Amino acid sequence: MNPDLLLAIPLLPLAAGVIAGLFGRVIGRTGAHTITIAAVGIACALSMWVLWQVSVEHVPVYDGTVYTWLATEGLRIQVGFLIDPLAALMMATVTFVSLCVHVYTIGYMSDDPGYQRFFGYISLFTFAMLMLVMSNNFMQLFFGWEGVGVVSYLLIGFWYTRPSATFAGLKAFLVNRVGDFGFILGIAAILYYTHSLDYRTVFAAAPHIAAEQFAITATHTVPAMALICIGLFVGAMGKSAQVPLHVWLPDSMEGPTPISALIHAATMVTAGIFMVARMSPLFEYSSGALSFVLVIGATTAFFMGLLGIVATDIKRVIAYSTLSQLGYMTAALGVSDYSGAIFHLMTHAFFKALLFLGAGSVIIAMHHEQDMRKMGGLGKYMPWTTITFWVGALALCGTPFFSGGYSKDAIIEAVHASHRWGATYGYWCVLLGAFVTSLYTFRMIFLTFYGEERFRSRDAHDHEADHAGHGDSAGAADDGDAHHGPIVPHESPLVVVAPLVALAIPALAIGAVTARTLIFGHYFGSSIFVLPAHDVMREVAQDFHGSVWLGFALHGFVSPPFWVALAGFVTAWICYMWKPSLAGSFARGLGPLYRLLVQKFYFDWFNEHVIAAGTRLIGVGLWRGGDQAVIDGAMVNGSAGAVSRIGGALRLIQSGYLYSYAFWMIIGLVVLIGWFLLRI
Repeated sequence: MNPDLLLAIPLLPLAAGVIAGLFGRVIGRTGAHTITIAAVGIACALSMWVLWQVSVEHVPVYDGTVYTWLATEGLRIQVGFLIDPLAALMMATVTFVSLCVHVYTIGYMSDDPGYQRFFGYISLFTFAMLMLVMSNNFMQLFFGWEGVGVVSYLLIGFWYTRPSATFAGLKAFLVNRVGDFGFILGIAAILYYTHSLDYRTVFAAAPHIAAEQFAITATHTVPAMALICIGLFVGAMGKSAQVPLHVWLPDSMEGPTPISALIHAATMVTAGIFMVARMSPLFEYSSGALSFVLVIGATTAFFMGLLGIVATDIKRVIAYSTLSQLGYMTAALGVSDYSGAIFHLMTHAFFKALLFLGAGSVIIAMHHEQDMRKMGGLGKYMPWTTITFWVGALALCGTPFFSGGYSKDAIIEAVHASHRWGATYGYWCVLLGAFVTSLYTFRMIFLTFYGEERFRSRDAHDHEADHAGHGDSAGAADDGDAHHGPIVPHESPLVVVAPLVALAIPALAIGAVTARTLIFGHYFGSSIFVLPAHDVMREVAQDFHGSVWLGFALHGFVSPPFWVALAGFVTAWICYMWKPSLAGSFARGLGPLYRLLVQKFYFDWFNEHVIAAGTRLIGVGLWRGGDQAVIDGAMVNGSAGAVSRIGGALRLIQSGYLYSYAFWMIIGLVVLIGWFLLRI
């Protein structure tokens, strides 16, 4: 592969982002979206070319250095690319989804005063993610890792005049710092044991690290590999929003819808999944770490999905869906089904971006209203949005023949076939998660597109209130003018609908096209390492012969996940279409459980009233006890007071009278003579 062309893939979005961000006023709105879309479009075309070379022409893996940052005492820190099947697939997915989001943004953010700045941010976001997935060393991985974190802070808090957006951006930044602390400790441990940050060297040393023990105390040790892998995974828990570091992701809905799609579909939240898959040569040597990954992922898949059942904001429902689907991917990683996790990452990128952009289309039509209880009956007004939304929803629910049907069922089968500690718990979580996913997904569809039209007339005061309280209200989209009459929904413009159609095609068909290659084939080759004893997909593959796309889909109709998901669909139809009053009855009947879900399992309450309050209390204690009492009181003011008192005493001696000095000289002489006589 040509290193210059590889270097152009991340540098084009970087250059476009810098130009749009710094010179936006000079080039104008048209110039900003033209240059960024052209740059990402070229990067997408080059990424597709790289994927073609790797997957069809079987070009050898490229692992080379582009630029050396520094070299000292045997340690080299460099910019380098590792282009293998895993990286190529991620590059193509990231750039394609980013391109769709860029085009969609033209229509959605058309009236926003920060139009050029937004295009600059999303191009920088694409650059940081590409640097992450293309890296061949831990330093560059960490650079991309922190890059997506910084830009996500800027994008989530894009409408910085709104306190809720600023708070959400800070929350995302701080929670990710907790995860990144574990991540950098894991990288430091790798450097300690291997004296290198290059993937190739570290992976080759994995069997030797697995034999090492790390001393916690003088009498207790832990396997070094477990320590490294758990540290790395704590970083993934922050980026990929796993319990309990998930709390930032629902609040990220405060950002504009296009960035919600980009963060949740193909960039930031998938970074943790990609990283663990890339580190499979390390994780495979620590069964304890893999069990930890499995339990965390399964817990996230089920319990975070439950929160989508009670959410009323259309974007937050999809956000909780993202949490749940990330849990599925993490559970797959925990049973060594790395290929299944990446396969679901790819399919999820398409249908989740489709759902978010579809929700944005609905928000445009509803004049920035996001509460599903104030929608209904939009299907006949917005046919293209409705059809594409259905495609994304069916893929999300794992419907056979849709992309999610292949990837999601493969994960459930893999967890079921695993014998790792925690696999039984994990299987029931991911199986019941299929019911929960179907319930909140079709609840969202029925409340939004069908049933009674619950639009209401709003005056200017109501419109301003909506702008203050809803995620995509201030400054967004093409219908940003104050609305004073009844809402009349309409289909979104072509620049919004076209990306929906472009994403609906892979959301429908990409699973069937790639299932055999990615799940049961050897596409990833040496990109992913699985010990023979951990190869659960080999056992699952024995049940499928011939045409995988047909056989696996048909098998889905008789498998437990399909019937569980069908039960979720029926429950949603009964509660929200056939007899809507039942939903309220269930909420009242399940009072404590319903309140638990509405309060999001009290994670936010605990963080705000225990962790944040405790931190503030410690800060006040250090301020009053340390700064005021010790530093200012004892050290600064105290020392000054002591000098003043000593000076005052010395002033009594330094009187200025000759007889006083003579008196003290005689006294001193007497003392010296007395001391001398005593010595004799």
